[in-house]
Amino acid sequence: MKQLITTMLVLFSLIVLNGCVNSALTVPSQNSDLNKISNSNGKVKPGLMQKNLDNWLKNEWAPTVNEDKKVQKKYMKKVDTQGTNTSNDTEEKYVEDKERNFTLQEYVDKAAAYSKAHPNEGKDSHVKKLESMPVIGD
Repeated sequence: MKQLITTMLVLFSLIVLNGCVNSALTVPSQNSDLNKISNSNGKVKPGLMQKNLDNWLKNEWAPTVNEDKKVQKKYMKKVDTQGTNTSNDTEEKYVEDKERNFTLQEYVDKAAAYSKAHPNEGKDSHVKKLESMPVIGD
């Protein structure tokens, strides 16, 4: 009787474990109705916030920060290119150094350069908006 119980437990364990292994191998769903709603093989499209952030980084942040002389000298690699004009002048151009690791200090320096180029002047300050509101009570 004990041998029958242990055999049944071992057999049951093997069946359960075999079922777990097989279900992990069939990741794409064979259910067509489920695939209509949520296709696991489909591409993930970036959302609105990600698109806006990517556009801002490409069109506003990178050009502004990369033009700053301090950032260029400290974090970018200098590349000499031959001038296209008739003289033999060489033009200095700085490009992003891909081999260097990004540091927090680099971000702080780039943020300072961006803030210097785009001063806020408190136009959109929430503190100024709250101070300009009429006081109720008191």
